[in-house]
Amino acid sequence: MKYDFDVDIDCADRTDVLSIIDHVPASVFKNGKHSKHNTGVYFQNIPQLPLIDCSAIDHKSAEQDGWFKVDFLNNNIYKNVRNEEHLVTLMNQEPVWELLTHDEVCSQLYHINKHTELVREYAPGSVEQLAMILAIIRPGKRHLVGKSWADIALTVWEPPTDGSYYFKKSHAIAFAMAIVVQLNRLVEGIGEQKVS
Repeated sequence: MKYDFDVDIDCADRTDVLSIIDHVPASVFKNGKHSKHNTGVYFQNIPQLPLIDCSAIDHKSAEQDGWFKVDFLNNNIYKNVRNEEHLVTLMNQEPVWELLTHDEVCSQLYHINKHTELVREYAPGSVEQLAMILAIIRPGKRHLVGKSWADIALTVWEPPTDGSYYFKKSHAIAFAMAIVVQLNRLVEGIGEQKVS
């Protein structure tokens, strides 16, 4: 029986987290060889290959067989976040949106660092506008680049008819909030440097 199970957990350092949790690394079967999956692990007692310390079943086959892979992703936006309270503060703080129009700032931010011209052109002033930029840099919505905010808002969250990759609104908003956290932490870090 195949389950539709997709869990991604963002970590400042996945190695630290996985060092304290009993798990079996997932595997990828490619070119006739098993190797460790970059991010996936199992918390179930899945058969494993002892010599390369990963599951004996390729992650795609394992999913079809009912094994549940969880992906632990390194996300450097959390590296300088001290604790949950600090994270909530960074999330709730209104960012200085104008900073996104500066290449030296935008080039340091998650997901938009290679799209500084586009970000500068649109100069987002809200989480939703930033989410729309994240959406239009995906292949399924790239045709909206150059349109007005109003035109983008009309169709940006509709699934493409050709099946091309796009961001659902929930994903885009989540990534936009991650950028807000990162931007606010960047500004906070600059303030800390001035004080010391």
